[in-house]
Amino acid sequence: MRRPALTLALQAYRTGLWIGEPAVAGVLAWRAYRGKEDPRRVAERRGLPGRARPVGPLVWMHGASVGEVLSLVALVEGMIARGYSVLVTTGTRSAADLIGSRLPPGAVHQYVPLDAPRWIERFLDHWQPDLAVVAESEIWPNTILALDSLNIPLILVNGRMSERSFRGWERSPRTAEALLSRFAVCLAQTEEDAARFAKLGAPRVSIVGNLKFDAPVPPADPQQLSYLGSMMAGRPVWVAASTHQGEDAAVAQAHATLKARFPNLLTVLAPRHPRRGAEAAACAEAAGLTSARRSAGGRPHPNIDLYVADTIGEMGLFYRLSPLVFLGGSLVPRGGQNPIEPVRLDTAVLHGPHTGNFTQVYDALDRAGGAASVADGAELADFVGQLLADGRRLAQMAKLGQRALVPFEGAVARTLAVLDPFVAQMKLLGLHAVHRDRA
Repeated sequence: MRRPALTLALQAYRTGLWIGEPAVAGVLAWRAYRGKEDPRRVAERRGLPGRARPVGPLVWMHGASVGEVLSLVALVEGMIARGYSVLVTTGTRSAADLIGSRLPPGAVHQYVPLDAPRWIERFLDHWQPDLAVVAESEIWPNTILALDSLNIPLILVNGRMSERSFRGWERSPRTAEALLSRFAVCLAQTEEDAARFAKLGAPRVSIVGNLKFDAPVPPADPQQLSYLGSMMAGRPVWVAASTHQGEDAAVAQAHATLKARFPNLLTVLAPRHPRRGAEAAACAEAAGLTSARRSAGGRPHPNIDLYVADTIGEMGLFYRLSPLVFLGGSLVPRGGQNPIEPVRLDTAVLHGPHTGNFTQVYDALDRAGGAASVADGAELADFVGQLLADGRRLAQMAKLGQRALVPFEGAVARTLAVLDPFVAQMKLLGLHAVHRDRA
């Protein structure tokens, strides 16, 4: 099928990043200096490989940040079970730190190169993937065009397009079509996502559901689970997870409000970005609370009111230690955070009104009674107090939440079923290459 021609906007984008590569390199160096890039591996962001390519057919899977890449783990395992190596790329340090311990043998991790033409070409020349899979809403023009020029099939999985993003792309429909038409398949989470991708020019769109419903629960170190569990024993505990700026103070104030009623209350506050640990601790101090930071070796001793869990990859630990979690990014307009993991770990969920990133799952949880919405910090304190005083209600919420997730499961199997014909083609091409080499 003939691809739509590149628009002037795409041509300008490609030319600008080609000419402006030194400036992009300067931005990358500045980010490394600020700690936003891993200085030991920053060359990978320029397409320079950090290790050798595995022998044989290779699937490249990309998830930009923590949520996206974790949703790919089951697909990675599925490809390895089918006999293929997998290259997993991420764009953030937190995702790289987390995914390193989650990947099975047969998968390797690299940072994804920035979308500069020479860097993408260098990356593809080394890794030579037979199939490319990207998660959710990663639409990088130069990467898409480079894969298309090499006839490497590109598949969008767990596809998501917000109304805001759709309206933005609608203002440049020819550019959107020129890019989306180069995807072999777009697998969308919902009917709304599928309709938006199709309207913008994606030629083959299917609805398979959300991979995050099938993602494995986050692990927990058994020793830490036992140690912290014994330290917290006998105390009412709740977790405020993935909080953003503006929410830490509300959480600290909620604890201060509840302290007279629950003198030994422990609040575990896990900021979305661990580097904000000192800021979260300062909010506790401003509310007249004692705090300790996990990253600094602090522990939730009996005299600690607010324990700042400013580390990476330990949410599975704290979800297991608490019957109640408030998920941040929802009292402030950030779209909310994924509630699936805590629900699957027997935790009742509270959230604010801003949950646009996960509308479908929050609606289902709220209707079932497995989650509840709070309007502000005062209502958060009120709800936390009600639930901590009623263990039976907490346990019932957790059960209802798990039940609400069941109808959404199965996206991994449906996605692998779509990928299998591409995998079969890879196998066929591999056999042809072997016969050609022997001849």
